Amino acid sequence: MSRARVARRIAAGAAYGGGSIGLLGAAAVGVLLAEVQLAKRQVGGGTAPVPPSADGRYGVAFTGPADPLRFGLLGDSTAAGQGVRRAGQTPGALLASGLAAVSERPVDLRNVAQPGARSDDLERQVSLLLADPARVPDVCVIMIGANDVTHRMPATQSVRCLTTAVRRLRTAGAEVVVGTCPDLGTIEPVYQPLRWMARRVSRQLAAAQTIGSVEQGGRTVSLGDLLGPEFEANPRELFGPDNYHPSAEGYATAAMALLPTLCAVLGLWPETDRLDGARREDMLPVAKAASQAAKEAGTEVTGARAPWALLKHRRRRRLPAPTEPHPHPEMHGEAGGSTRVERRPGTGTGTDTAPRHA
Repeated sequence: MSRARVARRIAAGAAYGGGSIGLLGAAAVGVLLAEVQLAKRQVGGGTAPVPPSADGRYGVAFTGPADPLRFGLLGDSTAAGQGVRRAGQTPGALLASGLAAVSERPVDLRNVAQPGARSDDLERQVSLLLADPARVPDVCVIMIGANDVTHRMPATQSVRCLTTAVRRLRTAGAEVVVGTCPDLGTIEPVYQPLRWMARRVSRQLAAAQTIGSVEQGGRTVSLGDLLGPEFEANPRELFGPDNYHPSAEGYATAAMALLPTLCAVLGLWPETDRLDGARREDMLPVAKAASQAAKEAGTEVTGARAPWALLKHRRRRRLPAPTEPHPHPEMHGEAGGSTRVERRPGTGTGTDTAPRHA
């Protein structure tokens, strides 16, 4: 069965309450788990620092009549920024700084991502962002999926949780960009047959996530094997001190892929339906676009005339120099303490099983 058809089956099962759709047989799962234990002894040998809080205001130099953009970030350790020590090195800070530079407006970031989170934690995270109706984000980025694969969450359940989160955010008025499940087959110390299985399962989940998100009015960007070529050339620069999560340079690479879509969805860059054939852009049925995007990192999928979707490869822009968050009364308590929810015990010390390069 083609990847597009499998992805459509998963998305349909998620939408209509179907049962679990297994991506691997029982025997294959047994081999997979044995290989996972071997891989765990070879990756993640260090300790990842607790992600620094990057909540706050970015672009404080931009003043004017326009209100600050409100930016929410949800997901797992990659969204939280596990693996770096400075707030300005996290993906939230990088994206908020980029948004501020492009829009020439301040950007208020609130990051509710949780290291170790699976898609079923998105309900809690969305509720945190929507708790104050006066502070609903203008735009949200969700980065999730790797832990769903490694913890064997049924794909239909995973996609159902994600699409529910996208729908809640869109209904509240927020634009949504989803960074889909990264390609777990690119983790360097993982050997066959785990590498092949991990790639197959993660790409199928990424494609199904794309279908569900686009049908709820969101856009997706494939993270895929985004850091594969960079890792081969600069492994020491792109992996953090735990040899598992991205370093500052690795997060910057992922942020550069997400920023163009983030700006486009907010109307900060000229938007057009014109497709550039030289960049392999196309209009395809949603399932085929999702499958194609899962194979090529940095590919955006956005809804067009149903059941079609636009497949785009936006030009990446260099990020501005990373900055530290600026405390602001609207985002902090009277005593100056951040209102950000604390990380749950046991999830911020390198135990997250998300791939180190996603």
